[in-house]
Amino acid sequence: MNETLSGLLTIGVLVVMLAVAHVPLGNYMARVYTTERHLRPERWLYRLAGADPAKEQNWKVYAASVGAFSLFSIVLLFLIIVAQGILPFHNGETMHIDTAVNTAISFVTNTNWQSYAGEAGTSISVQAVGLTVQNFASAAVGIAVVIALIRAFARHETSLIGNFWVDLVRTVTRILLPIAVIVAVLLVVAGVVQNLAAPMAVTGVTGGAQSIPGGLVASQEAIKELGTNGGGFFNANSAHPFENPNALTNLFEIFLLLVIPFSLPRTYGVMVGDKRQGWSILGFMAILWGAAVALVTWAEVAASSGVAGSMEGRETRFGIWASSLFAASTTSTSTGAVNSLHDSYSGAGGAVLLLNMMLGEISPGGTGSGLYGALVVAIIAVFIAGLMVGRTPEFLGKTIGRYEITLSALYTLVTPALVLVLGGLAISLPVAKAGLLNSGPHGLTEMIYAFTSAANNNGSAFAGLTADQPYLNLTLALAMLLGRFVPMLLILALAGRLVAQKKRPATAGTMPTHTPLFVSLLVGVALIVTGLTYFPTLALGPIAEALS
Repeated sequence: MNETLSGLLTIGVLVVMLAVAHVPLGNYMARVYTTERHLRPERWLYRLAGADPAKEQNWKVYAASVGAFSLFSIVLLFLIIVAQGILPFHNGETMHIDTAVNTAISFVTNTNWQSYAGEAGTSISVQAVGLTVQNFASAAVGIAVVIALIRAFARHETSLIGNFWVDLVRTVTRILLPIAVIVAVLLVVAGVVQNLAAPMAVTGVTGGAQSIPGGLVASQEAIKELGTNGGGFFNANSAHPFENPNALTNLFEIFLLLVIPFSLPRTYGVMVGDKRQGWSILGFMAILWGAAVALVTWAEVAASSGVAGSMEGRETRFGIWASSLFAASTTSTSTGAVNSLHDSYSGAGGAVLLLNMMLGEISPGGTGSGLYGALVVAIIAVFIAGLMVGRTPEFLGKTIGRYEITLSALYTLVTPALVLVLGGLAISLPVAKAGLLNSGPHGLTEMIYAFTSAANNNGSAFAGLTADQPYLNLTLALAMLLGRFVPMLLILALAGRLVAQKKRPATAGTMPTHTPLFVSLLVGVALIVTGLTYFPTLALGPIAEALS
């Protein structure tokens, strides 16, 4: 009873915190992307990049800029990782070449999948100069792409959707960096480690020698959660007491990973000139997230009722409710941070965590990627509704024709194709199956979870899969790479198509897209599309395990 009350209060406080932040943060982000004023440090960065901040781009140039910046980031991060032995603050950490490729792609794609043990595979220099920097950059790229799509809805009869370099720099300098600095200080005050001390030799309770590493943990923890990145400084991730020491930091970190994705709908509503549109997308996201939290918590409480050892895979300082809240939230976004072992969850609980990612992480999703995924669902819903009543579908005054719906359909097919094809190959090949801890339905869930996490740029692991081997490192890297940039390309192509259209005036036959009915339609479309795509896999994996 005490844990139930504590859990309900924690969820209530979290909802209040998100509600308080929604309007001011959403409005602030809208101002960031609509003002014409450039700060002096930003102008220095533009000159360094050779970019003209006054010159906007069409979708092809914008996409090329995204690709060029991301490719440069992958190569640079890879070089930093393989050269870590000659960098300062190195204490013998090493990483295989295939693992380095996987890690570089992982952090640049905002996935932060880690095939290595954080403190054993990367030095403090790599963590700070390489991984933390990419936590800022990858989150900013996702937000920049959704801002370009929002402009496409707000503008008419033009080809210009903004300047990628301006959107990227402003996201880092005006949003992510200022908030992350404040958050890092608060985390240090709350007990998160932040130092450059050498590993400390101690004697454990059993008398054995143990090395306790420190590091710049709070600064990475801040942006890892705020930017929905998720890579842990330590192998235990947010279950490690140096990263997440108590119930207060646990609640704060959940708030951080949700606050930007849940505030971006407000930014969208302000920028398109109709705040009601933002409320409808927010309602859609909130329903899916709330349902996930409720179902995971119910499944785990029911599975552990009266069973000895029910805290397997969970930290006693958090308990079942706080662990379930963290797990549901991290898989509903593209964060991937974990404060408990998802492999220890019940079949039903694990199924919901897997489904959260299979939805395309739109509940509320990652920084930027969650909102543009939700807008694609809205386009598909409008198209279906238009077919049902025999009218040309339109959304925010834009016609949803063959080209628009084709791009939206391709967007919804990319990640399922990667998950099912690459996951299916892995589960059938001995070289990949050798890494599985379990057989049967649970083993299938472990493998499919890994590729779902990679292709959807989540980064959390179900555990039970030894992924640090060449085949899985490279195929998971491929899933992360294609799962990030092919959808982005489709989104920017869609933006280019929409921004060129004339604005169609609303008529009596125009379907309202700000009503509870439309929100219900969005939820139904998201669940039906995901169910039709993944139900056989879910049935053979976590559902079969839950029913056994």
